[in-house]
Amino acid sequence: MACSPALLLMDRNLLARKQNARLDKQNDLGWKLFGKVPLRENAQKESKKIQKEYEDKAGRPSRPPSPKQNVRKHLDFEPLSTTALILEDRPANLPAKPAEEAQKHRQQYEEMVVQAKKRELKEAQRRKKQLEERCRLEESIGNAVLTWNNEILPNWETMWCSRKVRDLWWQGIPPSVRGKVWSLAIGNELNITHELFDICLARAKERWRCFSTGGSEVENEDAGFSAADREASLELIKLDISRTFPNLCIFQQGGPYHDMLHSILGAYTCYRPDVGYVQGMSFIAAVLILNLDTADAFIAFSNLLNKPCQMAFFRVDHGLMLTYFAAFEVFFEENLPKLFAHFKKNNLTPDIYLIDWIFTLYSKSLPLDLACRVWDVFCRDGEEFLFRTALGLLKLFEDILTKMDFIHIAQFLTRLPEDLPAEELFASIATVQMQSRNKKWAQVLTALQKDSREMEKGSPSLRH
Repeated sequence: MACSPALLLMDRNLLARKQNARLDKQNDLGWKLFGKVPLRENAQKESKKIQKEYEDKAGRPSRPPSPKQNVRKHLDFEPLSTTALILEDRPANLPAKPAEEAQKHRQQYEEMVVQAKKRELKEAQRRKKQLEERCRLEESIGNAVLTWNNEILPNWETMWCSRKVRDLWWQGIPPSVRGKVWSLAIGNELNITHELFDICLARAKERWRCFSTGGSEVENEDAGFSAADREASLELIKLDISRTFPNLCIFQQGGPYHDMLHSILGAYTCYRPDVGYVQGMSFIAAVLILNLDTADAFIAFSNLLNKPCQMAFFRVDHGLMLTYFAAFEVFFEENLPKLFAHFKKNNLTPDIYLIDWIFTLYSKSLPLDLACRVWDVFCRDGEEFLFRTALGLLKLFEDILTKMDFIHIAQFLTRLPEDLPAEELFASIATVQMQSRNKKWAQVLTALQKDSREMEKGSPSLRH
C-alpha cells in the first residue's frame, strides 16, 4: 500500500526525535558504550538533588557526614605531623582526652622537638667541621704545591733527602706534582727514551695485527719464545684490563684510558719478552697512567718492575720470593710477637696475603687515594716500605686478627676494609721498627740470601 510523501516526512521527523531523546538520556547518565563521556553541566548537582528527593519520599534521613569531615572544623589551621597527633583535641565523636593524658602528650611532643633540635644542631656541627677540615686540607695542599714547585723540584738533587722534604713527603705528595716526583724518585736506570717506547709500541701493534689476522710471523728477537706464550700474554692483557679498577670505568673497553693502558702493557711485553705480561701489572700501569702521560708512564713502569723485589715476583723466582717472605717474618715476629704466634698456630704463611699486596703495590687492596700515598713513600724508600706497610696493616688490625681463625684471617687480609683511614694506617706504619737485632732490612735480606739452603728452617744465619 503506497504512502503519501507527507506521511513519510512525518515518520522520519518522529524517528529523529526518538534518536535525539535516546542520546540525551545517555548523556545524562554520563556513559557511552566503550567509555565515559563528559557529564553535562550541573549533572552532578542534579544527581544529588534526585538522591535527596528519593530519600525524602522513602522517609529515610540522609547519612550524616563522615567524622573526618568534622574533625577540625573548629580549627583555624590544619595541624601537621606529630602536632596533629599530640597537641590537638580528639574528634567530636570520641571521648575527650583526659587532662593528664593531654599534659603527658604535650611533654612528649616537647621532648621530641628538643631531641630533633639537638640532632639538627649536631648534624650542623658535623657539616661545619667537615667543611673546616676540607678547607684546611685544601689550604695545606695548596701550600705544599707551592713548596714542591718553587723549592724542592728546582733543587731536587740537593733537597730530596733533606729532613724537611722527608716530612713533607710522608704527609703525601699533592696530586698535581705526584707524577713528576714519582718519575724523579724511581729514576731511569734503563735509559728508556720516548723513541724506544714508540718502537716497542709499534712492534706490539704489529703483533696484535698478526694474531688478529692469523699470521705466524715471528720476530728474530722473540725466537726463543713460542707463539702460544706470546698469544697467551696478549689474551691475558685483554682480560686483565677489563678487571682493572672496574669501579672507575675508565680503563675498560670504550673508556678514556683503555688504549693508553693497552699500549703500555703491550709495549712492555715487546720490551721484556723474557718477562712478558703477568697478572697484577695492569694495576701498576693504571696508577702510573693516572699521574703521568703515556710515554713517561711506560718509562716509570719499566724501571719500577726492574727493581729486585718486583723482578723476583713477576718472574716468579720461587727461591727469592721465599727469601723475601722469610725476611718479612723476621720483622713480623719482632714487631708483633703475639699475632705472629697466632698466625703460626693457624699455619697462615705470608704468601697468602703478601703476594697480592706486592704484585699490585697495594693498588688493588687499598682505596686508590690511600694506595697512592703508600706509593709516595715506596718510591722514596724502596721495597722495604712495602713490607713495612704490610706490618702496619697487621698492627692496625691486630686485635681483630687475633680472634679469627685461618679462613677468616685469609678472607679479611685479601679484602681489606674500604673505609680504611689514611692517617690511622700511616700512624700504625710509623710505629713499625724495621730493625732486628741491630740489623736493618737490607742486612737481614742479604743474610738470608747467603744461607738460602737452610732458609726454610727458620733463618739460622740470623741466630748466630
